[in-house]
Amino acid sequence: MDVFGVDIGGSGIKGAPVDLARGELSEERFKVLTPKPSTPDAVADCVRQVVRHFGLPVGPVGVTFPGVVVGGTTRTAANVDRSWLGQDAARLLGERVGAPVTVLNDADAAGLAEMSHGAGRGRTGTVIVLTFGTGIGSAVFTGGSLVPNTELGHLELHGHDAETRASTRVKEDEGLNWSRWAKRVSRYLAHVEMLFSPELFVIGGGVSRKAEKFLPLLEGVSAEVVPARLENSAGIVGAAMAAAAAGVVPAAAA
Repeated sequence: MDVFGVDIGGSGIKGAPVDLARGELSEERFKVLTPKPSTPDAVADCVRQVVRHFGLPVGPVGVTFPGVVVGGTTRTAANVDRSWLGQDAARLLGERVGAPVTVLNDADAAGLAEMSHGAGRGRTGTVIVLTFGTGIGSAVFTGGSLVPNTELGHLELHGHDAETRASTRVKEDEGLNWSRWAKRVSRYLAHVEMLFSPELFVIGGGVSRKAEKFLPLLEGVSAEVVPARLENSAGIVGAAMAAAAAGVVPAAAA
């Protein structure tokens, strides 16, 4: 069965139908730029555009959000407009796209996909999936179960929010080469390892396509570190998985 997934990021909003049995996109994803300012209404319009690109949805839609999501309501908004704070995102997006919508943290969605169909499949110890992009997202699993909304990208590292030092956007903004950026990522991973002692780190986000550029440069980390197998599609796949699992009821059409 195909279910639609949408991944909201700080720079882009992308989506596609997902083949849940295989954990793969069933069509090439469609992407639009995240609007500025990234208010709920503006982002909802973009989500509608992405979904409608493929025709009217016939089933549930999963949507990721770059922040804490509790019961469909967005509680933090580090890389989107602060008017998202306290927003009933599931209701807003459901009304806008005319379909039942499940909303979850973006890294949690990517983690669900990687644990079911990717680099974390079959691992039962503590696994941490980290998505590097506009910020740093995190998904923590132990015994195969997700601890939601961990947001480890906001850990303090040397007096700074970690994602302001080691995200891929910072790499681009500061013109860091792979070696200098890998040193920052190494310090961040070592800090997370000290706190959680995972057996595996899975590195996701767009940078996972270039894993050979930086993974060999990482130092001071005892845990195994591997790239996400689903690369930057993991969020879309995980969003669709969450929507299928939620059993939400249809929302009214816009």
